Amino acid sequence: MNAYTSFAQVYDTFMDNVPYEEWGEYLKGILKDYHIEDGVIADLGCGTGSMTEFLAQSGYEMIGIDNSEDMLSIATEKAKRSGLDILYLLQDMCEIELYSSVNAFVSICDSVNYITEPENLVQMFRNLAPYLEEGGVIIFDFNTEHKYRDVIGDTTIAENREECSFIWDNYYYEEEKINEYELSLFIREEQDSSLYRKFEETHYQKAYTLADMKYIISESGLKLEHAYDAFTRNEATEMSERIYMIIRK
Repeated sequence: MNAYTSFAQVYDTFMDNVPYEEWGEYLKGILKDYHIEDGVIADLGCGTGSMTEFLAQSGYEMIGIDNSEDMLSIATEKAKRSGLDILYLLQDMCEIELYSSVNAFVSICDSVNYITEPENLVQMFRNLAPYLEEGGVIIFDFNTEHKYRDVIGDTTIAENREECSFIWDNYYYEEEKINEYELSLFIREEQDSSLYRKFEETHYQKAYTLADMKYIISESGLKLEHAYDAFTRNEATEMSERIYMIIRK
């Protein structure tokens, strides 16, 4: 998979409709429920660091982890501009290696769905557990099978901006529970140029059900605390589109 290479250049532009502050406040509220109001947090699949920076500004010591060098390059530049002391690591979230423990792991924006083999997700949780401080939690969200199959499956999303445009084709394969994104990008060469270059990327995400995720967590040996319908404190159902899971040792 060749993901988040060219797209990294324009990721923040097309994600400017995501209410990161609102999502961040929701995440902080869950952390507060577990008395985690400071300390070290690792952001898995941190991308260009938008949520990492929000949590750093909220007083947490942040580690951002991603397997896209292009995304981390942008995140590092953003941290330099903002003056935030954030450690960014180029690592696969399934195979992380840290030099110290953390108070929490967080992973948002459906990064977990990029782990398309359930056994790899089980192993990821097992690998994270030894790095958790006593009382620490793992908080992550995921898009559900219902969302991929019934909401965005086999649709096309397009957006035209002055500096860049994209066409995003979704194909959902129900038997494999895989959602494929074919992404065509048109990025302007220079500020005043009329020349746009085309780039293409393909992404794959796994459609997990709530039952799937509960089983994976059980297999990892960790304990499920809550499964929330995203951005609420209502318990999730199989009709939820995005679910937040809180687990611990």
